[in-house]
Amino acid sequence: MVQSIELLFDDETETALARSWAALADAGLPSLATHTGETNRPHVTVAVSDEGDLRPALDRVGAVLEGWDLRGRGFGAVVGSPVLFGGHRHRWVLARQVVPSRPLLTLHAALHRALAAHAPDAAVSEQTLPDRWTAHATLARRVPAERLGEALQAVDVEPLPCRFTGARLWDSVPKTVTPLG
Repeated sequence: MVQSIELLFDDETETALARSWAALADAGLPSLATHTGETNRPHVTVAVSDEGDLRPALDRVGAVLEGWDLRGRGFGAVVGSPVLFGGHRHRWVLARQVVPSRPLLTLHAALHRALAAHAPDAAVSEQTLPDRWTAHATLARRVPAERLGEALQAVDVEPLPCRFTGARLWDSVPKTVTPLG
C-alpha cells in the first residue's frame, strides 16, 4: 500500500500546470493529462510511505497544517525549471522543480516530525525526508529519452510564483484522497 501526503496548489498554479499537461498530450507525448482519475491533479508530494500506515498520524498532521492556514492565506514558493528523474530503461519523469520557501521547508520538517512520532510503523521514503527532498510537480512519466527535447519545448518553463492552499492524503489501495488540515 502506498500512501502520500500532498500539498495542493492555488487555482492559478494548478491551471498553469494542467496547461503543461495538455501541451504534452497535444504533442503526442506522455502526460499526466491522460490520467483521468478523479484524484489526479497537480500537487507536491511531501511524504510517501510504501509500507505501513500514515493514517494514525493524520490528526497531528492536520493540526500542523491548520497552524499554517492553508485554506486562508496559504504560503508561497516558486515553480521553477524543468527537472528530470529516473532514466530507467531510457524513460524519464519530467517535472517542474518547486523552489521551496523557508515556510515550505519548515512545514515539511514539521510534517515529518508528526509522522515519525505518530505513525512510527510507516516506512517513509528517504527521498521525501527533510534534507533529501526535491520538491517538484510532475508533468509526465515514462518520457522516452529521444523525445525529451520535444517535451521540454512543449511546456512553459517561466518561473511561476505559487501558493499552497490545501493538503490531502492519497491512498493507493482504495485510490482515494482525504482532505487534511
